[in-house]
Amino acid sequence: QLHLGESGGGLVQRGGSLKLSCVVSGGAFADYAMAWFRQAPGKEREREFVASINFSGNGKHYGDAVKGRFTISRHEVLNTVYLQMDRQQPEDTGRYYCESRYDYEDENADAYDYWGQGTQVTVSS
Repeated sequence: QLHLGESGGGLVQRGGSLKLSCVVSGGAFADYAMAWFRQAPGKEREREFVASINFSGNGKHYGDAVKGRFTISRHEVLNTVYLQMDRQQPEDTGRYYCESRYDYEDENADAYDYWGQGTQVTVSS
């Protein structure tokens, strides 16, 4: 049973940067693909794909809305996955969730087995 804990959210101005972290415990981190999804205000039933990274770290995918601005990475010793968010826009506002599944990543939130409580990101205009 994996446990995921997100941190790093907060309030940032348009054009600013934040770095989210997700610490994973309770399992072999190296066996799991990791991803970030987000829920926009008023769309609590929808999780938008943000980024994913496979178990080895050499496969990364990004949602169209964040390509070129966000970077996903993982640290195997610290059992942590990161999301560096640059040039943020108000439409990036939402609750960001870290999710994991065994082996390869997927862009569908329903494909993941574990997720954390999320961390709130607000981008002001």
